[in-house]
Amino acid sequence: MKIPILENKRVVLGVTGSIAAYKAADLASKLTQVGAEVHVIMTADAKHFVAPLTFEAVTGNPVFDDLWQSSSGTMPTHIAHIGLAESADLILIAPATANTIAKIAHGLAHDLLSVTVLAARCPVVVAPAMDGGMYENPATQANLRILRERGITIIEPEWGRFASGLEGRGRLPETLTLIGEVRRILGRNGVLAGRQVVVTAGGTIEDLDPVRYITNRSSGKQGFAVAQAALDAGASLTLITTVKSLPEPVGAEIMYVRSAEEMLGAVLKQADCDVLIMAAAVADFRPAAVASHKIKKQDAGLTITLEKNPDILFTVGQQRLQTKLPRILIGFAAETDDLIANAKAKLDKKNADMIVANDVSVPGAGFEGDTNVVTLITADAPPQTLEKMSKTEVAAAIIQWAAGKLTASAES
Repeated sequence: MKIPILENKRVVLGVTGSIAAYKAADLASKLTQVGAEVHVIMTADAKHFVAPLTFEAVTGNPVFDDLWQSSSGTMPTHIAHIGLAESADLILIAPATANTIAKIAHGLAHDLLSVTVLAARCPVVVAPAMDGGMYENPATQANLRILRERGITIIEPEWGRFASGLEGRGRLPETLTLIGEVRRILGRNGVLAGRQVVVTAGGTIEDLDPVRYITNRSSGKQGFAVAQAALDAGASLTLITTVKSLPEPVGAEIMYVRSAEEMLGAVLKQADCDVLIMAAAVADFRPAAVASHKIKKQDAGLTITLEKNPDILFTVGQQRLQTKLPRILIGFAAETDDLIANAKAKLDKKNADMIVANDVSVPGAGFEGDTNVVTLITADAPPQTLEKMSKTEVAAAIIQWAAGKLTASAES
């Protein structure tokens, strides 16, 4: 699946002589799969861990491992550092050894990677990976401070076990985390830069007894996709969610909640934002009483009395009449019949700017899957039904609309 913010972006991936170089092969592969054009520069030491052919196979591009010629021998590179640096949208060094970090910090340039970094005008990102003692060494920490002062982004290594058998901080983060950092940096000047966006995601959980609860089929995938799209657009993002099974969007502030009442409290604390997108599937009802002990089987059956949960979107919409915040309010409506009529009624009743409506009975739409079929309902335009597309694409369309609405409001 292509990622819009990475599609056709030219990423120069520097690979240095760390045992974590094997992770760089997966990183190069995943970046290529989501649409980036990846060009790998390997240091001489890196080739002791992974062969250049591996990176050529997963990226489809020649590997640059020498200041004078590519590994294939078909592309002279005596000025490759200029071409690579000038054409790159981002340079990512992962893994970055203490040696490479020191060279970049002090402007040394005796191999292709260090020369390319010196010539770069694009964002440079460094992901250290080394034994914990080396990472914590004052010399390494001083060099990292120099890089930060010069505007180079450092992706902090993780805590874990090293090849030496020791434990500490120095492990290269996993591929999804690295890609998340790349997305955050490429999007930081996007259409929502400087804007505060809040997104809710997942189905709320209403306890019945200590071992049972009532919920719905929401996986949180659409809400997480909206959150990531907001981050890609440069927003400061708060994600309020019940879901812990999906990867956290890198750069987001995460607030975990469980019930509808907990989500209401969290949303009201964050409602003074630019955009609030209520993608969560909030339970309409909860048990009137929560048993303190596990409910036992009964021969005569069991009757559960339910009571209404707070309507979070309605509550925010009413508060908005006085505070004018959030500036943009977007809700979701999952329906099985009368989609447009029900969504329009919800738009008016909840004082929202848009309702994202979907008929969950339609193939390819609704809960748990990776695609959706939605209709965008607004007060000032006819309903816009989008063709079946990935939830990532749906999210991008929602964020694009919100950004346009904010711009139009600012200009009016």
